[in-house]
Amino acid sequence: MFRYKGHRIRAGDQHLVYRFILGCLFLFFLGWMFIFHFNDIRRLDLSVLSLSNIVLAWSLWDLISILSSLALSGGMILLYLHFCHDHWRSLWHRQKLARMILENHWYEVNQTQGEGFFKDLSSNRTKEKISYFPKIYYRMKDGLLSIQVQISLGKYQDQLLKLEKKLESGLYCELTEKELKDSYVEYTLLYDMIANRIGIEDVLVENGALRLMKNQVWAYDSLPHMLIAGGTGGGKTYFLLTIIEALLKSNAEIFVLDPKNADLADLSTVMPNVHYQKEAISACVEDFYERMMARSTAMKEMPNYKTGENYAYLGLSPNFLIFDEYVAYMEMLTTKESAVILNKLKQIVMLGRQSGFFLILACQRPDAKYLGDGIRDQFNFRVALGRMSELGYSMMFGEVEKNFFLKRIKGRGYVDTGNSVISEFYTPLVPKGYDFLEGISAVVNNKT
Repeated sequence: MFRYKGHRIRAGDQHLVYRFILGCLFLFFLGWMFIFHFNDIRRLDLSVLSLSNIVLAWSLWDLISILSSLALSGGMILLYLHFCHDHWRSLWHRQKLARMILENHWYEVNQTQGEGFFKDLSSNRTKEKISYFPKIYYRMKDGLLSIQVQISLGKYQDQLLKLEKKLESGLYCELTEKELKDSYVEYTLLYDMIANRIGIEDVLVENGALRLMKNQVWAYDSLPHMLIAGGTGGGKTYFLLTIIEALLKSNAEIFVLDPKNADLADLSTVMPNVHYQKEAISACVEDFYERMMARSTAMKEMPNYKTGENYAYLGLSPNFLIFDEYVAYMEMLTTKESAVILNKLKQIVMLGRQSGFFLILACQRPDAKYLGDGIRDQFNFRVALGRMSELGYSMMFGEVEKNFFLKRIKGRGYVDTGNSVISEFYTPLVPKGYDFLEGISAVVNNKT
């Protein structure tokens, strides 16, 4: 009950930024004027001080000091904007939240009769006084915004419980979490998503989780299987290569399938288990499935096996099947062949978590035709890169209350990490001229 919630948003905050600037300018101006006229103020005789004396004492030096004070005050404001960017942004956010409440009329007022100049005569003027203003608290910490809205069971509750779209578009932030608590709902947003982008050297595997951004990890041990969608030029291939290199640096075993014989197929020259021919791909899917079933049986026979524990508890390494252009491959198959492959993949996504067998599917668009029978719902980590249509986003994330914006930044997209909250995503930065074949070859040679 006594936890600090942040700044309370009030009706007067609708002019917060302007009041803050004018207040700072006034204080800075007084401060500089005091410095310029310190000696004059010290010698000032208050007993003979009058308006006529002040006017007669006016000089060119006074005019110069006033202009200098104004210039220095403006300079102090500019320094504040440069070095206190977060505080400045928080002022704008609080002002916008106040205006959101006022412009949507999510408050109540009382009408009171105004008094005329002569109090014994009635007046037709009425005054409005706010009698109810929703309790909203704003807090910024470590790049995250926390906006808490009290649940009052009033007539504005439905609107206040569905602020995701307004907050994301109005504050230019990305929702990372929405939590319903005892007496309020808390929206957690990240206001500078691109600042959390990392380089490929920082993509690491730790304790069953792959770090992809400063604030974003794929915890494959608890939320297995990844689905990646994106058109040409969206950064999908570089993202897959980054994942492959990072997983190889751990003790993971990787299987790569590239039915179009494109960039990922070139990995066959530096690492094993890379397939691009139709028959070899089908055989690899079958082999991956058999490996999973064999491990599941072997785990139960281990002396340190414990019910509820996964492969990592037994000291086993994870296995990843990375399947690029999945939809294109399925279209190469007959109806009977595609049914067999789909059945094997369904078994992998349903049973693979405990034994440490994970699937990464990449395609241009996740058509339900090849991801039916609920298999698409088993992909807990979903990434949509580059330009996609509204239909494509709905295929990836379902019907959600989310505004998707296009920014011409390579490797940018949206992600759902398994908590049903879609947020902006940036793939790890790849240095210009970086050779993935050389880097992956070095990793493979070091392991052997």
